Amino acid sequence: MGQEIKRLSGGRRITDIVIDSSGLKVFGEGEWKVRQHGKSKRRTWRKIHLAVCADSQEIALSLLTENSESDGEALVAMADQLPATVERGYGDGAYDKTGCYQKFCERGIIPIVPPQRGAILHETAKEPWMAARNDAIRAIAGLGNDDEARAIWKKLMGYHTRSLAETAMYRYKTLFGSNLTSRKLGRQKGETFARSLAMNRMTQLGMPQGEWVL
Repeated sequence: MGQEIKRLSGGRRITDIVIDSSGLKVFGEGEWKVRQHGKSKRRTWRKIHLAVCADSQEIALSLLTENSESDGEALVAMADQLPATVERGYGDGAYDKTGCYQKFCERGIIPIVPPQRGAILHETAKEPWMAARNDAIRAIAGLGNDDEARAIWKKLMGYHTRSLAETAMYRYKTLFGSNLTSRKLGRQKGETFARSLAMNRMTQLGMPQGEWVL
């Protein structure tokens, strides 16, 4: 299960959630042997999944899973813990899965997820939660059904908001690295949870402000 982080500044009402995942390496004895003796050994990886508030850029949920768990499966596991105020969920093509649309529909969340190229319409009488995906397929087809049409659809839907999840993941790895120090999955979950809390605290203190220098 995901761990809910109740540290959003000022009790902000979350309406838009952006989701992303990335791999974290478990640096253990096997990696040390490779460095010292050149012996090959299978690396161990975990996946961290973040659901980020688009307004505050704070982490609303974090989930650590085995590397074999797909992004769609992780989203289904996390969705029930999302705040009830969430209205829109942004994710890349990895979340273009029936289970994700069904869970979003159950929670009353509008999915902003690009359908795969060549996607076909679903029969909504049997799968009503696929109506939003069908609408996206029709809209892209109406715009020309090519790469330019997909780009226009993304712009119209505000899909660029999803990049905030990538930014959050980049900040996470910049601050804490891409390795896990704990060896057991349970402790690794605690490690990533603590890191997420720490990053939220830093975010609350203020985000960096960039400006052009001529």
